[in-house]
Amino acid sequence: MVPTVEKPLRSWIAAANEAGCDFPVQNLPYGVFSTAGTAPRCGVAIGDRILDLAACEARGLIDAKGAFAEPALNAFIAQGRARWAEIRARLTEILAEGGDETAPTVAMSDATLHLPVKVTEFTDFYASKNHAFNVGVLFRGPENALPPQWTHMPIGYNGRASSVVVTGTPIRRPMGQVKGETGPVWSPCRRLDLELELGAIVGADSQMGERVSVAEADEMIFGYVLLNDWSARDIQAWEYAPLGPFQSKALGTTIGAWIVPQAALEPFRCAGAERVNPLLPYLQEDKPGFFDLTIGWTMNGAPMGRTNYNVMYYSSAQQLAHHTESGCPMRVGDLLGSGTISGPTPDQTGALLEMTQAGKLPVTVNGESRTFIEDGDEIGLYAFAEGEGYRIGFGPCTGRITPAKA
Repeated sequence: MVPTVEKPLRSWIAAANEAGCDFPVQNLPYGVFSTAGTAPRCGVAIGDRILDLAACEARGLIDAKGAFAEPALNAFIAQGRARWAEIRARLTEILAEGGDETAPTVAMSDATLHLPVKVTEFTDFYASKNHAFNVGVLFRGPENALPPQWTHMPIGYNGRASSVVVTGTPIRRPMGQVKGETGPVWSPCRRLDLELELGAIVGADSQMGERVSVAEADEMIFGYVLLNDWSARDIQAWEYAPLGPFQSKALGTTIGAWIVPQAALEPFRCAGAERVNPLLPYLQEDKPGFFDLTIGWTMNGAPMGRTNYNVMYYSSAQQLAHHTESGCPMRVGDLLGSGTISGPTPDQTGALLEMTQAGKLPVTVNGESRTFIEDGDEIGLYAFAEGEGYRIGFGPCTGRITPAKA
């Protein structure tokens, strides 16, 4: 008897079934969009279209207590995991073959995309052992590349939620203090860099004074976005000791417009990097916290670094659990950056600082030499997971650099 092979789920929207499409019916990422005739509201990407969730709710096709008419997803996310699962199941029913072909959609090309959430707080971590070691070697040598605590806990810093912007937003080259021969010099950043990251969107509050476990933290994560934490390396080198980065990281953080639900990534769960030391019990996982995601970046359309998210040492759930270690309360809409995602070889690095060995080894981009990002350069991030007959993609995450304003 020949075994039956289950065909992948398909959509009545033809573009969602095409090979290489980021947004098949298995994905259903959430975002916020507007058109010439509508105010910003919530939607779901499907193929080359957006399902208008506010209009769906107005027609009675779904029920999210009016949250989808809001210009951010926070109100929906705050309704909790049971509602996330209920709405996802209903959206799959509507958009799969045999579903409701009268459901209100708009062409992606006719829409303007906005920040998908109101970012309440932003914390950026430093969770790739390859990246941390590579950068440590550049500044401290291989013997002291990793700080002694690095393999015991996630290291991070509190960034600026106010400078988180959506894909396509221009980023101005910052001015700042940089180290000169006899003291500081006021200068445009000369060593502007990207950081290839994945951002986790926190989907539940925690209480001040209370810790959450890694398992609880995993349940609190709504989904993931691409994230580029732009970095002014020369400003950072002068300011970071003893308290870490400040203005060198405040120029902008670009995120993608689409939040891929954690539920869409469940089939791709996998282990991360091998442990060097056993973790303290509060950071130990009861299941793998990583995903088999190809992730990479381009400069002016040219492919640059490319690796896999599973090279990371600390998962988003571990980062979130550690964030509450002191009793720090977390909020719906908090954004946690994974930190630069780098593989073990130069072509797998997620920052020019590593790829060019701090500017010593230029790279060629479309026939031009680069050590760091120049005015007019555009950086693009991408990520996807490959299933059987479908692909879970994140859509674009791009930003172009404009000249400094002296």
